[in-house]
Amino acid sequence: MSKIEIKNLTFGYDTQGTLLFDQANLNFDTQWKLGLIGRNGRGKTTLLNILLNQLAYSGQILHQLDFLYFPQPIKEKKQLTYYVLQEISDFEQWEIERELNLLQVDPEILWRDFETLSGGEQTKVLLALLFIDDYHFPLIDEPTNHLDIVGRKQVADYLKKKRQGFIVVSHDRSFVDEVVDHVLSIEKSQLELYQGNFSVYEEQKKIKDEFELAQNEKLKKEVSRLKKTAAEKAEWSRSKEQDKYGKASEKGSGAIYDTGFIGARAARTMKRAKTIEHRMDAQLLEKENLLKDIEYVDPLTMNYQPAHHKRILTVEDLVLSYQDQPLFQKLSFELNQGQRIALAGQNGSGKSSIIRFLLNQFEGESQGEILRPTNLKISYVRQNYEDNQGTLLEFSEEQGLNHQEFLNNLHKLGMERTVFQNRIEQMSMGQRKKVELAKSLAQPAELYIWDEPLNYLDVFNQEQLEKLIIAVKPTMLVVEHDQVFLENIATQVISLDKN
Repeated sequence: MSKIEIKNLTFGYDTQGTLLFDQANLNFDTQWKLGLIGRNGRGKTTLLNILLNQLAYSGQILHQLDFLYFPQPIKEKKQLTYYVLQEISDFEQWEIERELNLLQVDPEILWRDFETLSGGEQTKVLLALLFIDDYHFPLIDEPTNHLDIVGRKQVADYLKKKRQGFIVVSHDRSFVDEVVDHVLSIEKSQLELYQGNFSVYEEQKKIKDEFELAQNEKLKKEVSRLKKTAAEKAEWSRSKEQDKYGKASEKGSGAIYDTGFIGARAARTMKRAKTIEHRMDAQLLEKENLLKDIEYVDPLTMNYQPAHHKRILTVEDLVLSYQDQPLFQKLSFELNQGQRIALAGQNGSGKSSIIRFLLNQFEGESQGEILRPTNLKISYVRQNYEDNQGTLLEFSEEQGLNHQEFLNNLHKLGMERTVFQNRIEQMSMGQRKKVELAKSLAQPAELYIWDEPLNYLDVFNQEQLEKLIIAVKPTMLVVEHDQVFLENIATQVISLDKN
């Protein structure tokens, strides 16, 4: 049974003032199905890249494995899926078809252009390719992105049946619950390993946080009491010192005073005050060492500007097609001010295509129409935002954003201020997603169109967005596969039926 041993791992990016890993030590079994979790920007993908030996680090990583990263890079998407996969790895056709069948995907997908596949379909074919390879250890980064509810369940079942171990990064709690038997959490100050699934981790983390908060309250009260006692002792000592010299000057009048006794007692009192002060300093240091891994989440802001029109969108008898093949059955709906409509349906049912059609970006055939007010101000969160680049200042100026509002929301989303100096293209995928979201939140808008906003976001961010939307009640059209999120924010769910 082989192991991966990490010894004194230290790593930080030159552009950041702090280290992501500082003398980190870890030992785990390669048969484990290990869930790697943590807030965005904490170093999950960085740790995978270190294992892949793509980043220089100090320390040691001992293993006898070859690693393989998911999602695999695609050089040319404008060709048949079968040939896209052949460029990544050698395989027999029956092998890829076997894995696709296990993922409940029609193998005919191999003979479609890769770029025409939905995000979920692309995820599944790349996962199928990953698990054909028995020789490499899989490092799976965010496999649930772009997968619908059914797809997530299919992939979870697929991974559960695999005999070999792997490391998987995901923010989908129910998904991690189903597929892992150990959890590695990247906390603010350390790496923590837990035996069990996400629910076990969450319960143990909650107990640990509650204990630290209780200890913190005790220490706060003790430090406050010690401060008061030290101040009283110091004040008594000073007053007695003054009394000693004052009384000594009166000796010429014939009065008898034991100034030596007073001085010795004052000195003892002062010494005791100093002892209390040292004890207080020690407890303050102990207090500082608590709460290092507790997450604080601030409320976000949104530049929503309600329209003067009650009716924001009217969709009448809409049908979208590729190569004369309709994506869904005829669709009609209305979106009024303050409503939040969620488009639901399996991958490939046309949800994102509807959004592209609304934004005049759809390249297929269309029937029906969409009515909306002239000059409607729309803020759009895209599934794919790799073209965001430059410094944050350059980006906000290019997008016409209020720079301070943009940065404030980025920080509230959990982006460290040290990362503000990085170029966007050098950021992690989670950080780049936050840039896309903070952009949308800062834009003055009458309608927000968000296409899979939760991809790459951690649990804390998901709850932040829920609270913001519930409080502000903006007009929205949303595509998202997280059932809990939709139940909390959507006023109406429209399900698309594939043709």
